[in-house]
Amino acid sequence: MEAFRLMKELKSNLDQEVQYLPKETGLSLIESTQENGNGVSAKCRDARVEDLWSLTSFFGYSTQTFVLAVNLLDRFIAMMKVQPRYLACISIGCLHIAARVTEEECNVSSSHELIRISQCKFTVSDLSRMEKIISEKLNFQLKAVTALTFLHLYHGIALSHTSNRKDVLNLDKLEAQLKACLCRIVFSKAKPSVLALSLLMLEIEALQSADLLEIAQRIQTHLKISKADLARWRGLVGQCMREYSSPECAKPDHKKLVWIVSRRTAQNLHSSYRSVPELPTIPEGAWDESESEDSSEDLSSGEESLSSSLGSDAEGPYFPPNFRSRAHRQ
Repeated sequence: MEAFRLMKELKSNLDQEVQYLPKETGLSLIESTQENGNGVSAKCRDARVEDLWSLTSFFGYSTQTFVLAVNLLDRFIAMMKVQPRYLACISIGCLHIAARVTEEECNVSSSHELIRISQCKFTVSDLSRMEKIISEKLNFQLKAVTALTFLHLYHGIALSHTSNRKDVLNLDKLEAQLKACLCRIVFSKAKPSVLALSLLMLEIEALQSADLLEIAQRIQTHLKISKADLARWRGLVGQCMREYSSPECAKPDHKKLVWIVSRRTAQNLHSSYRSVPELPTIPEGAWDESESEDSSEDLSSGEESLSSSLGSDAEGPYFPPNFRSRAHRQ
């Protein structure tokens, strides 16, 4: 019964996935853009996605938040003509939108914190305007069917056939591999259902499980994914995993970030963020209420904003008068 429900949900998501794919022509244009050109290059995009991965880990956001943020980013930059200097604001805006969609409200970091930790040079007002632009250009379709959607469904279908495979097919590992793939723009061209199945197939092959392989093949048949299409993306995913596991590959740290900054930078950072005040030792004998009041100084007053004046009303708008749609150029 559970397997039937999952298969039905799988088919429903398959019918919707095309609605949330970035424009392939836009992605191809980004891939062909020179690094020092006027537009966003693939290397620039990939670097921003790696930054989003690090920020996602720092703020304790879920994989779902990261994957949705990347989807929003790719859909937007594949649709609009974007100058590289605005990409930081766009990517942080996508992360903030994704967090509000997927995370509990109490766990969503403020715009101010996002800007401060990312150390980007724009204001809260700039970020708010950018989020509005992103939402409008994407027609407020801020929830998406992604590769993670299919990965969870595939995993659930595999588990529904027997409970003995729960410890064998590691969902956390599959999610980590998906995040590594999303750091490369080429995988934004893949259909989410195919990318997720490619990851699943490679993991099953590594486990050498004939039973799980049969389940994966049934999924492939059910979704009518061609052997050629699956083989192509499975090959690209395999290559990505080999390169990612090599010592030469610089990976985003999935642990809590530790910032190493210069003295000059440290002076500009908000010293109160996540700081631990030095409190007097409480004597073991008795509790003196006169000493129980918080004696630590309020470090928040008089702090200067990390954001530069870029985008302030005094110096002109941060954004260009309008974004030109890629569609107008084609």
